[in-house]
Amino acid sequence: MLSRTYCASCIGIEAITVTIEVDVSQGISFFLVGLPDSAVRESQQRISTALMTIGARIPGKKIIVNMAPADLRKEGSSFDLAIAVGILAASEQYIFNSLSSYIIMGELALDGSLRAVPGALPIAVHAREESFRGCIFPVESAMEASDIDGIVINAAHNLADVISILLDDGVISPVKPYSEDACFDGADVNSPLWQSSFAPDFAEIKGQEHAKRGLEIAAAGGHNLLMCGIPGSGKSLMAKAFAGILPPLGRDESIETSMIYSVAGRGHSFKGLIRERPFRAPHHSSSAIAIAGGGTKAFPGEISLAHNGVLFMDELPEFSRHLLELLRQPLEERVISLSRANYKVTYPCNFQLLASMNPCPCGFYGDSAGRCTCSP
Repeated sequence: MLSRTYCASCIGIEAITVTIEVDVSQGISFFLVGLPDSAVRESQQRISTALMTIGARIPGKKIIVNMAPADLRKEGSSFDLAIAVGILAASEQYIFNSLSSYIIMGELALDGSLRAVPGALPIAVHAREESFRGCIFPVESAMEASDIDGIVINAAHNLADVISILLDDGVISPVKPYSEDACFDGADVNSPLWQSSFAPDFAEIKGQEHAKRGLEIAAAGGHNLLMCGIPGSGKSLMAKAFAGILPPLGRDESIETSMIYSVAGRGHSFKGLIRERPFRAPHHSSSAIAIAGGGTKAFPGEISLAHNGVLFMDELPEFSRHLLELLRQPLEERVISLSRANYKVTYPCNFQLLASMNPCPCGFYGDSAGRCTCSP
């Protein structure tokens, strides 16, 4: 018997539907085709053990699992759940009447529990655009997409919960938005919802009136800013407090920023959409891939993680010239395109650049106490 389940794969912040076709027929073999990587091929062992926790099993027959489109490389363990459900349906161990209505994502543990997967938010947006009824995610991943309108988001702790959702027995309810009363437009910036738990308060910084005035003008006009001063003058502290005086994120900005963190595998730590402007401060020893993004899976870099927020480069002269030149095009175009042999991905990177530096190598040029030791 042939069954189809649906999941998705992310290319940048865009998702593509992946169809899992499972056919069970006479014979004894297991084939997994459709350009799977090592993590996907190893899913057979995870699925076999996880199915036993609900009293099911991989049948001792010929099983062919096809992941379409076949020319798209499938990477990661997030396809485990869709393959497991497809095997259950194709072997008629369970009869599901609404498989075609759901995007199903999740990594299976050996005890049948589900682990978080990256990209839940862009996948949920894609599912809504493709007119799916809903999505089934692990609990942590479901919280990322809980604020998306027009799509039913279901959270499952384990494989048994997924079976319950697909059988529509009413035991498990869809996830509600994490903050139903969150108002993006005209939000109260003094509300705890908008206050960062780690950023210093700009109002608590004493002195440096000229520097603070410059930061306020930069925040109001969206300007980039370079701070130059002696060590200990508060440059880093003011930069960290800068994001707190920026306007709150709008809903569209929040969704777009959250999608970047979601594909980077960091979205589940925010319990819903990101509502504070990001503040990123990479070290001057960071590589070009860490700053711009890339690697084997085209992950977003620091400039994309700072989208709609602040990128702070402390001790600017310590950064290599190559890294500084790398920032020129993203600052102009507000996007970065990563082109490699195996992929071409575009990430948004509309950030404000803050940088700090000392006025001379020793740092005390112009100091009234004459502490500068640099040669003329």
